[in-house]
Amino acid sequence: MTDQPLKISDEWVQKLLSVLEFERQDFKRVGNVSKIFKTASAMANSEGGLIILGLGDPKQEAGEDRLFGVEENPESIGEIKRGLQESVDPPLGHPETTAPSFHSTKIQKSDGSVITIVLLFVEKSNTVHSYNNATYIRSGSQNRQIGAHQTHRLCLRRGVVSVVNQPVDVPVELLDTSWWNEYSSQRNLTRPISEALKHLGLSIKDNDKWKPTTAAVLLFAEEPNGLLGKKCSIRIFHYKGHEIEYSSNTNLLREPITITGPLLKQIRGAVEAVSRELNSGIQRTDQGFELKQDYPMRVIQEAVTNAVLHRDYHVSGDIHIRIFTNRIEIESPGLFPGAITPGNIGLIGSKPRNPKLTDHIREFPKPPNLDAGEGVRMMRMTMENLGFYPPVFQEHSAQNKESVLVRISNEAKLSEWQLAEDYLCGHDSIGNKELRKILNWNASESHKASRLFKGWVESGLLRIANPQEGTRNRRYVLASKSNLFADMFESISRISSNALFDKGLQGSFLASEKAEE
Repeated sequence: MTDQPLKISDEWVQKLLSVLEFERQDFKRVGNVSKIFKTASAMANSEGGLIILGLGDPKQEAGEDRLFGVEENPESIGEIKRGLQESVDPPLGHPETTAPSFHSTKIQKSDGSVITIVLLFVEKSNTVHSYNNATYIRSGSQNRQIGAHQTHRLCLRRGVVSVVNQPVDVPVELLDTSWWNEYSSQRNLTRPISEALKHLGLSIKDNDKWKPTTAAVLLFAEEPNGLLGKKCSIRIFHYKGHEIEYSSNTNLLREPITITGPLLKQIRGAVEAVSRELNSGIQRTDQGFELKQDYPMRVIQEAVTNAVLHRDYHVSGDIHIRIFTNRIEIESPGLFPGAITPGNIGLIGSKPRNPKLTDHIREFPKPPNLDAGEGVRMMRMTMENLGFYPPVFQEHSAQNKESVLVRISNEAKLSEWQLAEDYLCGHDSIGNKELRKILNWNASESHKASRLFKGWVESGLLRIANPQEGTRNRRYVLASKSNLFADMFESISRISSNALFDKGLQGSFLASEKAEE
């Protein structure tokens, strides 16, 4: 909490009163705290968010008239803290998600009265929460109740339940393959496969009949695609140049490669196929120079393994590996499970979507995964040690397609990027002026800085914080950060000693900008 109340005229307060409600933020007076529980559970089920307590709805009040403060209900904060644990199921807190945090500051109004507003931060959760036996998600600035079917789909998308654990009508004898023999020999299993699968949790009883699970089919069947009736293979595309050319004269170097079969065969086959593709056919730059496509295969194997083991098998779709002149892209169906995001992957604990797959595939001889939860860190460290750009993780969510995309570059990091990255480790954003300063460039070289920013944005390393501005006035943030407008709030950091408070308001402005787009 700040030592002195902020004045109504302070820049921080004026910005606070100008932000809008959106998916990741909401304003609540504290007279009726039950509405807060609904909003908090909806945010945890969505992408997380910020609830500003003691501030009225901008649709009903304007300006200073919105400042009610939590003094309206002096017991409200205690009630809210208890309710988030007792009224939301499961409770908002460990182990499913980070416990909601509360941060407050005082504001002095024009009439001299002082009120307190509280920022309640709700993190995206690993699971799905309900309030009063109903499940809610955020839809714009509203909380939308979803039915049983949508709740089940949300559980699948978040990895709370996995389709690979479901039984399927597949004869067990179709799983008695060389891949089962390889697995059972490694584990010294002597029971017949029908009995062994029961003990391994890979066969369950369904309507008084034992059936293998989807995981068993994916691990051991010769052709899981046909038995499961959905796409679950790997396709490899090798392109000339940096982008796909959607024309009659395709820029594919050769026919796409399709890798089918049990998952271990797919992983091994895809890694081998990518290696062959990189060693065959010389790519050249636009200037005619031969380009060496050099990648650490350990990183490629980790990325392919993650795509195969952690994809959403409820979604019918193949994994696509695209090889370009300057990068490899690996795109897998489904979103990140749990609370994992492109910004925190590798920084928080791992959340396997399909534990049955990760647990059992490591029991094969020479498994592709060690299941130690360190794969992403290893990828980043390996690329760093080789002087390459770090791998970039992205989520794509459209009406008919959800996917995770990993970009692995074979371009050496420029010294300019290292300096810019170091600067961003201590600052929220960077612009043309700051980049020129750290590179010792003068004002006449601003166009060179703009070109660097353009390349880093196209590579997925940076994002533009204020795209409405001209090139020279744009601010850039690391693409891994969820807040695109961090630079706008450096002044707020000097006003308030509570860094988390400032971070919350930054998120508010981000949501406001999105709402206006």
